[in-house]
Amino acid sequence: MATAFVSWPSAPLTESLVKRALSNLSVSVVASLLGTHEYSKLLQWSTYDAINHDLTHCNPDNVLSSSYTIRKALIRKHYLARCIHSYLTKHLDSVLKDAVPRTWDLEISYADELDEMWSDQLWDLGNEIDGSSQWWILKPGMADRGMGIRLFNSKDSLYQIFEEFEDEDEDQIDDTSVIMSQLRHFVIQEYIPSPLLLDPNERSPSVSVLNPPENLQGYKFHLRAYFVASGALQLFICVCQPATKRGAVNDAAAPGNIDLTPHLTNTSLQIDRGEEGVHLLDELSGCHILSGDNTDRGALFTPTDIENIKVQMGSVLAETFKAALEMPIHFQPLPNAFELYGVDFLVSHDPTGLDSLGNSRIFQVKLLEINSEPAIELTGRRLHRILEDLFVAIEQVAVLPFFRQEVGCVPGMEVPVVPKHLRMCLDTKVRGSGGW
Repeated sequence: MATAFVSWPSAPLTESLVKRALSNLSVSVVASLLGTHEYSKLLQWSTYDAINHDLTHCNPDNVLSSSYTIRKALIRKHYLARCIHSYLTKHLDSVLKDAVPRTWDLEISYADELDEMWSDQLWDLGNEIDGSSQWWILKPGMADRGMGIRLFNSKDSLYQIFEEFEDEDEDQIDDTSVIMSQLRHFVIQEYIPSPLLLDPNERSPSVSVLNPPENLQGYKFHLRAYFVASGALQLFICVCQPATKRGAVNDAAAPGNIDLTPHLTNTSLQIDRGEEGVHLLDELSGCHILSGDNTDRGALFTPTDIENIKVQMGSVLAETFKAALEMPIHFQPLPNAFELYGVDFLVSHDPTGLDSLGNSRIFQVKLLEINSEPAIELTGRRLHRILEDLFVAIEQVAVLPFFRQEVGCVPGMEVPVVPKHLRMCLDTKVRGSGGW
């Protein structure tokens, strides 16, 4: 009998969803590995650190793993920034041109190092900071859950941020603190000044009476989509269609003070709100659009708008993976591996917006980051069914073909049928007969 190694010590919800998805297969689920000689076929659907990556590489016919071994080009912010920048220099018409905030990456250990950087790799950024009132976001390249994110609008304020990082100790740590000595890689992104604003309470599932338009407040939010990449000979990316929406705590005002609350939509920083800030994107259909100029006020967020946003998300993800494939040192897909990612987008709103081809585009998705082993427990109990459907879909797309012989299925198409809960956004062949 085939065996499935399942181990998620710090993510019990993920472990339960994996085991539930595997209940459709005739496999023996184990909590530890005994050795390759014990298994005819082995599935490692576990956290990255628990997977035996040597088994994955040495036994491509008998071992399937739930993570690519090398994928820094996607999941590390500074690597992703370099990856996309390199891709755009060779593909000037790529959709990523409009879908990624302008980004600079830097390696820094002490605030004093900024002086030299302004005359070197941050020269063009320094000129923009000196000549405008624009705001920027600083993010640690390897931190997650909102750690270390800061806003600044001048060289002096950025210098002060790094000085604060140096001074922080255990007595001063708050929800977004970082330890400077442990994080040397950072990215700086332009602050998107015109995000799409909606009021999540207008059509909240827990509210029986709709709020009148005059009582609505615009909230900033980001979109979280879950997607699975599978294989290497044919790398296909499937996106979970019902993207979730996560609202910022306060109505979004222009940045201008130290309070990050109105500007950070990261759900990890809003645990005290429970499920209040998490919705399906489709649930926002019919909400009043509260961003843009006065002529737009009163317009409704329509199913067509939602579908256009989903199509954009799929196109941006597909192009991002193409960019990663052109950086083989830092992204190496394997034929006997798959991986679930969480990707975060922000939607900008410009009533007169145009895409790179000159076509009208009022709403433009902006790729923020890609996360491995996403914290799905923050989605909440109300949307638990979406997660159940997602993991069953992963089993059908990525796992079932590997176990065809064990479950008595007849081998069919090379590309599995995409379940209704996913949409295919990329099917591409990777160089090499066995992946990288």
